Amino acid sequence: MNKRHSVLVGALAASTLALTGCSGSTSEAGGSTDGPYRVLVTGAISGQGALAANAKTSILAAQAGADAVNARGGIGGRQVELTVVDDGGDATKAVTNLREAIASGNKPDLYLNSGLSTVSAATLPVLAQNRILSFNVGPTADSADPETFPLNFDLSPSPAEYATSIAGYAKERGYRNVGVVHGSSAYGEAFSEAMAHSLTEAGVSSAGSEEYDVAALDMTAQLQALRNRGAEALVVDAYGAPLGYLLTSLERLGWNIPLIGNTSVAGTSLVATPAPDGVLGTPAVDNLVLQVFPSTVHDPNDAAVNAMVDAMAAKGQIPSTLILADNYDPFGLVAAAAEKVGDTGDSAKLAEALEDRSVLDAAQTAFLPRYRYSAESHSPNLEQDGYRYVPPSKLLNGQYGNPAA
Repeated sequence: MNKRHSVLVGALAASTLALTGCSGSTSEAGGSTDGPYRVLVTGAISGQGALAANAKTSILAAQAGADAVNARGGIGGRQVELTVVDDGGDATKAVTNLREAIASGNKPDLYLNSGLSTVSAATLPVLAQNRILSFNVGPTADSADPETFPLNFDLSPSPAEYATSIAGYAKERGYRNVGVVHGSSAYGEAFSEAMAHSLTEAGVSSAGSEEYDVAALDMTAQLQALRNRGAEALVVDAYGAPLGYLLTSLERLGWNIPLIGNTSVAGTSLVATPAPDGVLGTPAVDNLVLQVFPSTVHDPNDAAVNAMVDAMAAKGQIPSTLILADNYDPFGLVAAAAEKVGDTGDSAKLAEALEDRSVLDAAQTAFLPRYRYSAESHSPNLEQDGYRYVPPSKLLNGQYGNPAA
């Protein structure tokens, strides 16, 4: 693993040096108008554990997306030149890397991140100031607000979108009283608030929400409180080690209850790893379903998704679920916008085109089945058919449900 990491870092450094030697004329409203279409993607390559794995999956997706659009003629006739930089999961470093790219005279035409809303929050003002088109994997409270960041588009649905889908699923299953258990992170708190609203909107009774400290080793008290309030199903927000402690606490209580894990749960390798290293195949996950996207579930008949997966796997091992493959789609989206605008140098016109339903329908994407950006919201705005709820299974190339795994 360390060897592969070293090779990756070396290759990324080389690609950055190659980019620095390129130049072209620029448009006042955007980046270069000739030469390569410059895309800068940042990720926590030197991060630890899941952080690095998620970044690598995100970067593989960007590389595969760039290759795919280049094979179709590029963006507005310009071949994509992709540069990857390591931010280590540090927002300050991400901002420094971005400012250096801008100051080098090779301002990116497009900027992509690989997660962590802290990185998004830090880089979005710089991107706005320099009028750079961006796609964002780690939504913030205002990243999808066109009034605040008109040139940014969220690739990941918001907590409210995830919650709406889960509430709809709970209603379809006939659960009458649903509880929520969530981490003490900013995302966990936002997700909890969204679930309360969504359950009410769906006409499903709420057993309340219980928060656990993400550093805690035992969640028994929170679970017991939800049990005492008559919860018939639990919506679970947990990522990494806390998920294991939460499942252990449930077993300790002897509480056999349906569990609906959000995408944080689905992105935790624990549920896709057999015992003793994980919990797959144990009673702990017998009642668990995972909220994922269609592309995260193997479908031998989905040509677009399978092409994406094959392209990513050809570049290296996919270390985490395809929930982190958001960065494949921006290339198809921007290419469709450029075709409508007839120009790649005006970021504002490209952003306006991305609010056009006909452009979004024409875009060749795979990670999500569709995007519904608008002048009111730069969030994907998925409908219920944009999600799947599946039991845990082994992963193969980042996907659940492949019988070959």
